[in-house]
Amino acid sequence: MIRTFALEAGKLREQEPTEPLTQFDLEGTSWIDLQDADEHERHAIEQLFPQSLPDADEVEEIESSARYFVEGDDLHVHSLFLYQTEGRFRTATVAFTLKPQRLISTRDVELPDFRLTRLRARRGWIEASTPLQVMTALFEQKVDNLADQLEDLHHSLEQISIEVLENREADLGEQLDRLAKLEDSNGQIRLCLMDTQRSTSFLLRHIRQEPASVETCREILRDLDTLMAHATFVFEKINFLLNAAQGFINIRQNQIIKIFSIAAVVFLPPTLVGTVYGMNFHTMPELDWVFGYPMALGLMVVSAISPYLFFKHKGWL
Repeated sequence: MIRTFALEAGKLREQEPTEPLTQFDLEGTSWIDLQDADEHERHAIEQLFPQSLPDADEVEEIESSARYFVEGDDLHVHSLFLYQTEGRFRTATVAFTLKPQRLISTRDVELPDFRLTRLRARRGWIEASTPLQVMTALFEQKVDNLADQLEDLHHSLEQISIEVLENREADLGEQLDRLAKLEDSNGQIRLCLMDTQRSTSFLLRHIRQEPASVETCREILRDLDTLMAHATFVFEKINFLLNAAQGFINIRQNQIIKIFSIAAVVFLPPTLVGTVYGMNFHTMPELDWVFGYPMALGLMVVSAISPYLFFKHKGWL
């Protein structure tokens, strides 16, 4: 799918899709967005803008020399964007090619940041006069989305914190599962934040001639520094709650084992008494004694109560 955008009167506007796209349609655009483009669509773009579209292997390349580079007058940036699927956060790489008069983006999946950017463009909320400003507007939207996701994650963490630290009857196994998912989400967010820092720093080094965009990039970097600190705090709190939950589980298990241990010690002397008087020897002093049976029962009770009272006195119970 190809979406095209134009800059009109300092605003980003989405153009009506036409079938088939002609060279004239593409030449009048300021931003071309390819989502899961087929061979025909890629061929149409490559004919008009040679060497602008990366291969799939190049998009997923993790080496910085392959993710951020300059080719002639073009800037190439491969940046990670956050999206959610099946209740979990995932990251997808978007390949940007910034030309002097045009921005081309290539991606495989629908992303919330691009969807919100299209919505804002339809309402005339995105002010831009150059493709570079369109790209920085996308990065601003990306940072805002990451900030919202961090805020939601922190809110969920506060709820789990109450359940772990105050509700001692809570199912901590469930809380551990939720904390593990939050840790994974926080890791994906931190990865996107770090990648955006690198992408923005790369742009900043190559757009010195654009003072407005330079200031925007610096503001983005300041926001990213704040969000990275917050993500680190969330990471540390998740680890604290994981350790606390595991500690409470160990305490509960120790209490159960303690009960079984005490029960074993309490019933050991009565068992010994019962074993002694259960032996089948012909000559036993208490065998014909009238009070032998009550004496044996009483001895069992006393031998059971004595360890319990001793443990209680020592404060082990």
